[in-house]
Amino acid sequence: MVKLPRTIRLDPSDTFVFERAAEAGEWAVSGAFVFYACDISALGQKQRVALRSGLLGIESLGWSTLAIVTEATQAERDAVVARLAEQLSAKFGAPDVDAARAAAEEEVAFAASLCDHPPQTLLAVSRSVENGEIRERFRTLKPRATEAGGDRLHAHARAFTFHEVEGDEPAEEVDLLGLTKTDRT
Repeated sequence: MVKLPRTIRLDPSDTFVFERAAEAGEWAVSGAFVFYACDISALGQKQRVALRSGLLGIESLGWSTLAIVTEATQAERDAVVARLAEQLSAKFGAPDVDAARAAAEEEVAFAASLCDHPPQTLLAVSRSVENGEIRERFRTLKPRATEAGGDRLHAHARAFTFHEVEGDEPAEEVDLLGLTKTDRT
């Protein structure tokens, strides 16, 4: 087994902050190559957010704030490389199939190197442009160990828990402007 990052969405914020959000569960790579030859000053706000903090889902070419370390079979890893190579050819103008495959191998190997942590560890990236070069810094958040006698849900008396919902999710509507209008008397 190898370990690779998969996108994860703990809340709907990715759909607001990125131009295109990755779907939860997509295999992911760093994605810094997307910004390699672009004019950083010409990027829109949501593109700048992706540059600063996005991990690239290889299926949708959407962005995710977080990825989770996931075990994968060699066949799954090979499929990730093949799909990324297809995307590099179709969307990023790779000169030929061999060049696309070599670049995809390199990206997936780098993504795998980020996963030298236990499964279920969360990964996040912080990018900056320094002296014309993109610098990446990665952070991890590991699950807490459960205390003796406690179950996973209640071991740390968490204020919030996340549960996957099947079917229609309730629409979330937030009036951000309305939240700023408070009575200051």
